Amino acid sequence: MRLFQAGFLAAATVTVYAAVTGREKVQWIAKPLMMPLLAADVVIRGNDIDPTDRTVLLGSLGAATLGDILLIDPDNDRRLIAGASSFAVMQAGYSALWLRNGARPRAEVALPRLGAWLGAAALLRAKAPTVAAPLTAYGATLGAAGVLASDPALAPGAKSIAGVNIPNADPRSRLGLGALLFTVSDGLIVLRRLFARTERTRRVAEGVILATYAVAQSLLADPAAHRSHRS
Repeated sequence: MRLFQAGFLAAATVTVYAAVTGREKVQWIAKPLMMPLLAADVVIRGNDIDPTDRTVLLGSLGAATLGDILLIDPDNDRRLIAGASSFAVMQAGYSALWLRNGARPRAEVALPRLGAWLGAAALLRAKAPTVAAPLTAYGATLGAAGVLASDPALAPGAKSIAGVNIPNADPRSRLGLGALLFTVSDGLIVLRRLFARTERTRRVAEGVILATYAVAQSLLADPAAHRSHRS
């Protein structure tokens, strides 16, 4: 296992543990390290990434770092909105990467995600109107990045089932799964915000959110998935 990958795994594990056990001070130490460790892996192993792509990827991870810090307290609506704004920048960066590498929106991929976005928007409007508008706007950037990450053009050798590329030996084939896990993680944030009533439920939900988020980011930021294949 690579050094920075191992560091990321350790930071992610400690972060999830701290969330489940309510150790916020430990989260303040471990969680802000996650994305910088992925960024360091990109710097070390990303020499064969197109320079513009590498800059966009590192900028996206920088925005995610700020979002991670803001969302250490996910029950504070102001921090939740600010964190969503930071992650919107990250999703825009990922979308730019997929577009630069030939991804295009496809109806069969986009329509299910559009339906999920509309459903989440309606639920937020009914149950949490104070955060509905900014989180719905963020959801649009999340959906756009997910649609592009799942375009079969990004991984020509991969099979596609239900609008998701099935991972194989090509790291690019795992981008769609990473985007899907990111969507699951963010969907759980909404469900936690609306329906988790007890402290224990909120902590367990936060642990699942962070675990799926960590796996998603490790797939999306893998330097091997960003090596230039353009002629």
